[in-house]
Amino acid sequence: MEQRIDYKSASPDAFHAMLTMEHQVHKAGLEESLLELVKSRASQINGCAWCLDMHTKDARARGETEQRLYLLPVWREASCYTDRERAALAWTEAVTGIASTHDVPDEVYEAARRHFDEKSLVDLTLAIIAINGWNRLNVAFRTPVGDYVSPHGSPKG
Repeated sequence: MEQRIDYKSASPDAFHAMLTMEHQVHKAGLEESLLELVKSRASQINGCAWCLDMHTKDARARGETEQRLYLLPVWREASCYTDRERAALAWTEAVTGIASTHDVPDEVYEAARRHFDEKSLVDLTLAIIAINGWNRLNVAFRTPVGDYVSPHGSPKG
């Protein structure tokens, strides 16, 4: 597929606004490993190859295992995720799917609240909002996939 628009060049102010939100996500204090799982899962749901390429490379560079990345689409059946990660992934799926469901179920909220205080749940939700925004920019404008190199170095292990 051919790129439609290079949104970074077409609207530097819009790109900067997204980067500002991303900066806030990363300074909020959530674990980077959790953020990479959340970003990868939302990108899978949204069909964003560019973001999935980026976040799986970043996750691997930060020490994430291949197994956990491969099992992410079926995280409910895989025992390799912590209860906190499971709560975050359920929250990610529910918030990402709001356009279809028009709701985040009470049981998903209650599970999230067992593992995240009010501030961290708002911060997690902002991370989900941010990745959904990036997904929409990259899918809509067909950003070319595959050339991303993680600034976090080579995969560990």
